[in-house]
Amino acid sequence: MHVEIKYLNLLSTRLEKFKQKKPYLWNFRCPLCGDSQRNKNKARGFIFQLKGDLLYKCHNCQISVPFPKLLSDLDPVLYKEYRMEKFTSPKKVDMRKVNRIVSEKPVFSTSILDNLTPLSNLNNSHPAKEYILQRKLPLKALYYTEKFTEWTNSIKPDTFPDTDKDEGRIIIPFRDKEGNVFGYQGRSLSNTGLRYITILLEEDQLKIFGLDTLDYEQTTYITEGPFDSLLLTNAIAMAGADGVLPSGVRLPVYVYDNEPRNTQITSRILRHISDGDSVVIWPSSIKEKDINDMVLAGHDVQEIVSSCTYSGLTATLKFNDWRK
Repeated sequence: MHVEIKYLNLLSTRLEKFKQKKPYLWNFRCPLCGDSQRNKNKARGFIFQLKGDLLYKCHNCQISVPFPKLLSDLDPVLYKEYRMEKFTSPKKVDMRKVNRIVSEKPVFSTSILDNLTPLSNLNNSHPAKEYILQRKLPLKALYYTEKFTEWTNSIKPDTFPDTDKDEGRIIIPFRDKEGNVFGYQGRSLSNTGLRYITILLEEDQLKIFGLDTLDYEQTTYITEGPFDSLLLTNAIAMAGADGVLPSGVRLPVYVYDNEPRNTQITSRILRHISDGDSVVIWPSSIKEKDINDMVLAGHDVQEIVSSCTYSGLTATLKFNDWRK
């Protein structure tokens, strides 16, 4: 079936919510009936293996056809190419190619963010947008959902077993170099409960925010949270403060919160100094805890981090003074 699998992957750019669930099972929104018109996250079309062939079945319109028929209906030109390759090529099947095609990640034709509201589109009095504006954070690339757990379950099923106590959250997308969303953080507007919830759609990805805008050749500032990274030039943020840097970052500078009594932060800074990394040691004139608070207080944070970056013995001396 390597030819069918190859053309299924070629067709995947035309199939909404396309994803491979198992080695021989694929799922997407039915392109024939349109699937659910009320819930755009419904995906009830399946391609599966049966007696050595690939079949398509939709659990909405109940249509059931061989995959070549589906290909013919959706893309006649691609179907002609499929027939030529399927029935005129005498080549022996190369199982290495089959394994490679099966293991390829599906190409999603739509983003998971399509069903969310960009913060910039909300009314200025909306609590989510009002919060971001009050914090003097950029609206670009931030979204909002009224029902965080329900929305998460729609794109990553069974993430939350209980959605009864759902809430609205600001969505902070995590993108790779190419701009593809591989995860996100949901920031609560409530003062109780978990302020941030991190969801990875691709478990092998590093929990890093900002890879899509990063210039790997320039100094890269590494903050603890995404919001702080939005306030610096060429910055990324770790969803977990002990994350591993992506390969290719040439000039990393670690920027931690201004909390000299926080043992976790001080131990991390000491570890970076010991490893020979560059770190920011905040001057005594700065009293605010994090970058966002410093911006709200009127400080030029970009200038401060540029002038207060240290490494080696100098970093150790500055660190000892800062911790006193």
